[in-house]
Amino acid sequence: MSHDPPPPPQTNRFDADVLIVGAGPTGLTLAAALAQRGQRVRVIDRLDAGDNTSRAAVVHARTLEVLEPLGVTQTLVARGLHASRFTIRDRNHVLVPIAFDELPTPYPYTLMVSQAVTEEVLLDRVVQSGGQVQRPCAVVGLTQDDEGVTVTLDDASHLRARYVVGCDGMHSTVREQAGIGFPGAAYGESFVLADVHLSGSVPRDEVILYFSPAGLMVVAPLPGGVHRIVAPVDDAPERPDASYVQSLLDSRGPDGESAQVRDVLWGSRFRVHHRVAETYRAGRVLLAGDAAHVHSPAGGQGMNAGILDAISLSEALARALAGQPEALDAYSAERRPVAREVVAFADFLTRIATVPRGVRALRNLLLAALSRLPAFRGRLAWRLSGLVYR
Repeated sequence: MSHDPPPPPQTNRFDADVLIVGAGPTGLTLAAALAQRGQRVRVIDRLDAGDNTSRAAVVHARTLEVLEPLGVTQTLVARGLHASRFTIRDRNHVLVPIAFDELPTPYPYTLMVSQAVTEEVLLDRVVQSGGQVQRPCAVVGLTQDDEGVTVTLDDASHLRARYVVGCDGMHSTVREQAGIGFPGAAYGESFVLADVHLSGSVPRDEVILYFSPAGLMVVAPLPGGVHRIVAPVDDAPERPDASYVQSLLDSRGPDGESAQVRDVLWGSRFRVHHRVAETYRAGRVLLAGDAAHVHSPAGGQGMNAGILDAISLSEALARALAGQPEALDAYSAERRPVAREVVAFADFLTRIATVPRGVRALRNLLLAALSRLPAFRGRLAWRLSGLVYR
């Protein structure tokens, strides 16, 4: 006797023009942009609203520029911390100083703001624009036909939309259901992340990427006197405590008087992959954000690339819904090469940070020589800020 689930209903009644799976920054940006254009949009997410954490905390200048039409940029700018510099250091020695204050943008800085705040601001815009957000519910299957896509949820109900977009992260169910490959590999190390209170003289307007024999480490300021610490380690603890984070600062940060960890507000571990989806489109199913590309956090490009995906895809979907489906192929053709650039840049930063001890002195000499060239510093500023993708 067969116990297969019944097939999804075939109907042309649509619950939404676009169904977005994943209510992170990418999905919410896409929803806000589409709703603002008058499209019927619904977002679903497997997590409760209260499950947000700080996670991604860097918003670059180009991202703030493209968010302006949604009316959220000024709110984010007011709630974040402005870091006007990015430096690469080897313990005490500054190898590459990068200043953002001369960039031709209204936002000549890196905005440091919790992802929870970014999602809160974007969610408000989605709701104000008439979009729907449904939680918690998960996708367990999807089928598509010439007219639309039918999605099966974990409660056995169905939603039907003209297009479905997977913004559901590295382990995207939408990508898997659409049969899109995700080639790449994982870095050998795991990464530890912690938001901490520090004592001592720690810059509040600068993001620092430390190189050391023990590995790289990022120290970045956040609003409210908090600092974000990110570092690759061979076996990161699931919940790093103050003594563990202190050991990272002592071994990878400045020699001598290092900052002292007073407490850990939140911490986690994660593994990093470098992967790009084989295509961003399979019929009426599309991908954006981490469902389409993942890479090292070096350079803080991940969430920003996803938001830029969303803005580009909103324009392509608006054209497709108006009868120009070829715009969706143009979206994939435009954004996939950018993802490959982002992955290569993040991978480059990660690998030069972790060169063998015997090559470290040569690397430092080379970087110090290059950093004396204004053109070199300028190119890095343009790439880190995202302005290179204008």
